[in-house]
Amino acid sequence: MPVWCCRCSLAGHFRSYSNPEAEGQLLNSFTQYFGDSVGRKIKRMPLIEETVVPGDSLLTLPVVVIGNGPSGICLSYLLSGYRPYLSPEAIHPNPVLHTKLEEARHLSIVDQDLEYLSEGLEGRSSNPVAVLFDTLLHPDADFGYDYPPVLHWKLEQHNYIPHIVVGKGPPGGAWHSMEGSMLTISFGDWMELPGLSFKEWAANKRRNIKSDRVMPEEIACYYKHYVKVMGLQKNFRDNVYITSVSRLYRGKDDEDRTQLNENISAQHLEMEDGQKSLIKRNWEVRGYQRATDGSHVPFCLFAENVALATGTFDSPGRLQVEGEDFPFVLHSMSDFGAAISKGKLRGKPDPVLIVGAGLTAADAVLCACNNNIPVIHVFRRRVTDTSLIFKQLPKKLYPEYHKVYHMMCTQSHTVDSNLHSAYTSFPEHNVLSFKPEMKCVLQSACGLKKILKFSVALVLIGSHPNLFFLKDQGHSIGHHSNQPITCKGNPIEIDPYTYECTKEANLFALGPLVGDNFVRFLKGGALGIARCLAIRQKKKHELIESRDGGDGVP
Repeated sequence: MPVWCCRCSLAGHFRSYSNPEAEGQLLNSFTQYFGDSVGRKIKRMPLIEETVVPGDSLLTLPVVVIGNGPSGICLSYLLSGYRPYLSPEAIHPNPVLHTKLEEARHLSIVDQDLEYLSEGLEGRSSNPVAVLFDTLLHPDADFGYDYPPVLHWKLEQHNYIPHIVVGKGPPGGAWHSMEGSMLTISFGDWMELPGLSFKEWAANKRRNIKSDRVMPEEIACYYKHYVKVMGLQKNFRDNVYITSVSRLYRGKDDEDRTQLNENISAQHLEMEDGQKSLIKRNWEVRGYQRATDGSHVPFCLFAENVALATGTFDSPGRLQVEGEDFPFVLHSMSDFGAAISKGKLRGKPDPVLIVGAGLTAADAVLCACNNNIPVIHVFRRRVTDTSLIFKQLPKKLYPEYHKVYHMMCTQSHTVDSNLHSAYTSFPEHNVLSFKPEMKCVLQSACGLKKILKFSVALVLIGSHPNLFFLKDQGHSIGHHSNQPITCKGNPIEIDPYTYECTKEANLFALGPLVGDNFVRFLKGGALGIARCLAIRQKKKHELIESRDGGDGVP
């Protein structure tokens, strides 16, 4: 199938699958981004076979960011040249850190030694740069203080690194698809991105923020507005679906002739059978953009670096039991909310079955109770398990979740042999199977089985990233090789200060993919990546200048 490719003739390629309007929109989009000269270059590109390795004269982006949620937005902000400096009047409450910051007050944080600055800091992230950046933006937040950031921001155009951020929907990512009636677990201030106060934005928009916690809809609107007000729109492409991210290879002899156009950290791979050595070149990024008429416009880009900022909401967790694919077994709050809105559960005599003991499952319980729908709540853990998320939430700040936890403890099936009218919990139970007659087989910790009737089942046991576009679905880049990437059990293994994958050069990851679930901590990943790429860009420029000077080129 022909695709739009930066090494192909666009005009001739598009007409085989897209209308002229869609063709023009996509071409103009990239022409505006890269400039007229590059646009003319794209139009002149000859049609070549897809198997041919592109030459060095073809278009290659320094960075492609996959994912346009808060991780991708924050990274774009820093790559666009915004730099954080210690504010003149700022005094950080940590005296040791403040002394370090004073030593290089004239430098932006991006230009400082992040390992040195983050040494000795502790926080609720296992990534040291995440803890560092969080304490600079929200000093002593975990101790209940509301200190202002100690940083101020400057836009330095000369630090701009060309990049594109692609996402399936508008900027904000998964926040646009979250259940709108629930409150965020984090405070609104902790959801904000650098340079734009959430409270000030809400006040200017005349939005009535009644508490420190806000609804996902508010956060989604804030992120979308952030991209616009910070002037980042030119870097973002919506309705883009990535289908493949793979390495290109070329012979070493060919590489030597164009060494300056390659990434400085290119890796040499010696072939076991004595063939000539190969070099890992740039990334080839393939996918398609969904046009306004619903058609798909395939494309192919090349990138020196790829940053994974996809989050973990792509693939809902599954029980992997018999009958889980029945249409009455749901796996998302949005599907459950849609069923309620359409009246599908109105007047049903049987309860809804909710599986899971996390906050999303608690949201579903609250949603059902608010709509007078009886609930059977099944989860594997004991109610006294200290790892339950409810144990970590202050009652005053999260009363609705503690209401659910109270029901989990006091309205168990063991308290009363009969099911409670509105809510009944089944702690320490596993789902064995779902039956076509809308029945569920449960098994207790001691092996007893029960069969329960329900109207709809909702399995909410977490979600996992879908990295199908990577080789082996990205299993090779986690802490545990050959296992699926998960936020808690097997995040992507990275260098703690650059966020570059330790097992794949020039591939970066941030946010939930590396264990940072909260927005306040994922911003550290953007800082680490921006510093790493800025250093490499500077070295590359120095190498080019040195080469030109040595050859006598003016």
